[in-house]
Amino acid sequence: MKRILLIEDDPEIAHLLQLELGDAGFEVDWAPGGMSGLVRLREAPPDLVILDLGLPDLDGGEVARRIRVGAEVPIIVLTAADSVERKVTLLSEGADDYIVKPFHPAELLARIQVQLRHREGGEQVTIGGLEIHLSKRQVFYEGQEVRLSPKEFELLSLLCTRPGKVFSRVEIEEHLWGRSLERDSNVVDVHVANLRSKLREAGAYGYLRTVRGVGYALRQREKE
Repeated sequence: MKRILLIEDDPEIAHLLQLELGDAGFEVDWAPGGMSGLVRLREAPPDLVILDLGLPDLDGGEVARRIRVGAEVPIIVLTAADSVERKVTLLSEGADDYIVKPFHPAELLARIQVQLRHREGGEQVTIGGLEIHLSKRQVFYEGQEVRLSPKEFELLSLLCTRPGKVFSRVEIEEHLWGRSLERDSNVVDVHVANLRSKLREAGAYGYLRTVRGVGYALRQREKE
């Protein structure tokens, strides 16, 4: 049974989600604050975290950053903020997905299933000196590990399914978040830029190809 850590200060919302997710077959561990949530994370590592931004003791964004420092667990943020800028900030702080209040539990359940499905994998993909271990969620270049955020890894794992294919922004958005984002969102561009930067820092130059106005691709071999 998959375990979910729910960090939510509203007991009514927490109770509702515990019932809904419990009926869906999940074990739900509830923490009413940011600090208690971080303690529970260390004591009993979950398969996924649902994090409310409006916590009384610690800002939800700070909680996400602290979680991301020591864990690769998927984080879905519950937020009342609906601006593109805030969403980009949430993703850069470590969130893998977000859902705007009010929401239907069925939508949250669908987002959870997408995130957990992305965590599962099998084979290893090797392109030149780049090795992508899908099941272990690890990336190596010339034997050196390249540490990626969960979303950066999921982006790379999508591109490596068909090296050379140009994936559109909509395809990438649907793979990473289970839906397309706003037309003027630059979230995909931010993740691609971060992924490209980390690959370059490891010495892996030229793997990511940008096709302006279309999307992104992983080259079938390293560009010299």
